[in-house]
Amino acid sequence: MSTSIVILRAGDGILKKFHFKPYRNIQERQAVQFQPGPNEPQIRVIKTPWGGELTVKKGDYIVNEMGEPENCWPVERSVFEQTYRQVRPGIYSKTAITYLVPLEEITDNPNQLVRVHTREGAVTVRAGDFYLAKGPQGEIWPIPREKVESTFQPME
Repeated sequence: MSTSIVILRAGDGILKKFHFKPYRNIQERQAVQFQPGPNEPQIRVIKTPWGGELTVKKGDYIVNEMGEPENCWPVERSVFEQTYRQVRPGIYSKTAITYLVPLEEITDNPNQLVRVHTREGAVTVRAGDFYLAKGPQGEIWPIPREKVESTFQPME
C-alpha cells in the first residue's frame, strides 16, 4: 500500500481525464436546514459514517438516510436548493444527475488513500471502497461503493 495520499480538489485538471458516468439517485432522504439561534454556534462539525469531519454553516442543510439520523452529511445551501426537491415535509429526493467514477479508476490501486476536498471539508477514504461524485456546480465528494450500488441507477 502506498504511504502517500492522493489529493483531489474540484478544480483539478486531472479530473477531466476520467470517465464520469451519469447516474440518478433513486432514494428519498430526510433533510433539515441548519438554523442555529443568534446565541448559538453558527457552524457545526458533523462526523460522517466513514470517519470524516465536515462543517455545516448556518443556512446549509443536514441530509440523512431515511430513519438513520446518525448517517448524515452537510450540503451547502446553494447546492441543496439546486439539486433536491421536497416530496413531503422534511423528505427530499435528489433531482440532479450525479456523475460518478470509481476512485480506484483514478488511483489504479484499491488500497490507495484519497483525500477529497469537498465544499464542506476534506475527507480521506480508501479508493476501493468509494466512488468520486461530481455535481452540477462542479463540486466533488466521495460516495461509498455500497451506497452507489444500492441507491443509484445508471442513466445510459
